[in-house]
Amino acid sequence: MEFHLLSIFVLFCLALRGSNASLPAEVYWKSMLPNTSMPKALQDLLQPEFKNGISISTADGTQFQVRYTVYWPELGKSNKVFIPSKTTIFFLYDDLLPHKIMTLNFTKSNKISNFLPRKIAETIPFSSNMLPQILKYFSIKPSSKEAQIAKRTIEDCEAPNIRGENKYCATSLESLVDFVITKFGKKVQALANEAEKENREQEYTILKGIKMIGDNQIVCHKQRYAYAVFYCHTINATKAYTIPLEGLDGSKAKAIAVCHADTSAWNPKHIAFQILNVKPGGPPVCHFLNSDTIVWVPN
Repeated sequence: MEFHLLSIFVLFCLALRGSNASLPAEVYWKSMLPNTSMPKALQDLLQPEFKNGISISTADGTQFQVRYTVYWPELGKSNKVFIPSKTTIFFLYDDLLPHKIMTLNFTKSNKISNFLPRKIAETIPFSSNMLPQILKYFSIKPSSKEAQIAKRTIEDCEAPNIRGENKYCATSLESLVDFVITKFGKKVQALANEAEKENREQEYTILKGIKMIGDNQIVCHKQRYAYAVFYCHTINATKAYTIPLEGLDGSKAKAIAVCHADTSAWNPKHIAFQILNVKPGGPPVCHFLNSDTIVWVPN
């Protein structure tokens, strides 16, 4: 997907810390989830230290060096969902078996929107009725593609829950951690796809060792927005699995997939039904998660 860089930059570091110090969000993670490893997919979204930023002070006197860097994904000319013909995204639960072959691509973008520190994220509006102020804050023209993306992301976060769903949009790593703790406590695992080869589409064979990691999980999807926003939700009648894979070139991967036993409340026009030729309320539907999606399960 094409990206372009706005003229607003955001990178931060604690002004008073040494060059090897942990970032504030990382410190918060370690203090709240001391026994939980942070997936690389989240580590990649932490802002690196920046030594030549503008120094600002928050209300409590904490000093930061800040500059704003915002990436907006380009919208295509069509709103239709494009599914590559070969890549496996949705599949039936009955196909979740060793020796099954699926075509996958563990994609990773070189241009990503990173987390803002909570102190900054909380000062930026995030609601539909504040959209004009948001667009003005980021110097975005209301008629632009970037404005469409911002509007769509916020509306998705504000949309009513579907039956059996509980959702929350986290605008910082700290708020993401807080949401998970309110649901599961501090004894949790955070899981994401792991692959030796990224950005390469190839056939993968499912190996022995498929593991059901939970039937009570929080799935957090990274949204398209100026900075890192995660749409987190729990859905009834779902199970999450880790799936060991071996690529045609011999490279290994471990993918996360979620299987939905009850699809009766889904939109009949959902792309999964079109691909699998099934109907709402039919057989369990499974799908692989994107590489920037995080699954949380209680220990």
